[in-house]
Amino acid sequence: MFEDIYSSVPGRALSALLARPFISKAAGKLLDSRLSAPFVRPFVKKHDIDLSQAEQLKYKSFNAFFTRRLKKGAREVSSDASALVSPCDGLLSAYDIGENSAFPVKGRTYTVKQLLKDETLEQQFAGGKCLVFRLTPTDYHRYIFPCEGSVVRFGRIPGVYHTVRPNALKNKDVFYENTREWTLMDTPVFGRVLMMEVGALLVGRITNIVKDGAFTRWQEKGYFEFGGSTIVLLLQKDACAFTLRPDTDAEIPVRQGQLIGFKQR
Repeated sequence: MFEDIYSSVPGRALSALLARPFISKAAGKLLDSRLSAPFVRPFVKKHDIDLSQAEQLKYKSFNAFFTRRLKKGAREVSSDASALVSPCDGLLSAYDIGENSAFPVKGRTYTVKQLLKDETLEQQFAGGKCLVFRLTPTDYHRYIFPCEGSVVRFGRIPGVYHTVRPNALKNKDVFYENTREWTLMDTPVFGRVLMMEVGALLVGRITNIVKDGAFTRWQEKGYFEFGGSTIVLLLQKDACAFTLRPDTDAEIPVRQGQLIGFKQR
């Protein structure tokens, strides 16, 4: 619903106010409170969400429901040590990082430099692949590491929140306006990998549980609170052989833990 305000001049003016972080924080406080608990049942019914896989069925707030954990085994994860898996539920697009380190996201072009604001990081992924996972509000909003390794650096880029839905992308440079966090990782199988979480309108917080040290294969990394959100995965040149046709810009539905590639032979 929020993407519609980007379709007109007055709507875009309103979006400038709604996109301010203090608005998102206020919305986040409401969704953390018991006052938001009545929102859960209508949301589940409207979006036909299957709660049979959830650890619990009663929630003290909407965000408690939105950040719910699933039962062990609800997501199948490949046991192959050379596998790269999807870090989240969502819609996946994959792009080459070419000579100019640029790739399209829903009708606009973004550079890795604009995403990271760090030329040194950008250069590490020249010639590699950029995977974009767009989470919708009905997706499971906890995310995992796609392989094992250790954290090299963790960074946060403050910004304002704009929706990541398609209409908004026609009028806003969403990825370098949104608040985002990124983790640079050393992995024994895929070399340097960067994973970035991008917040959206009315997402009050990106919560990363692991910000340093080693992590195991498929360990939970963090979660988003309410709203549509995006995860970007950057891989170095020839690091991965993909199973989901990375030469297409069509969005492919994926689930957390789903196999998306193997170590390049």
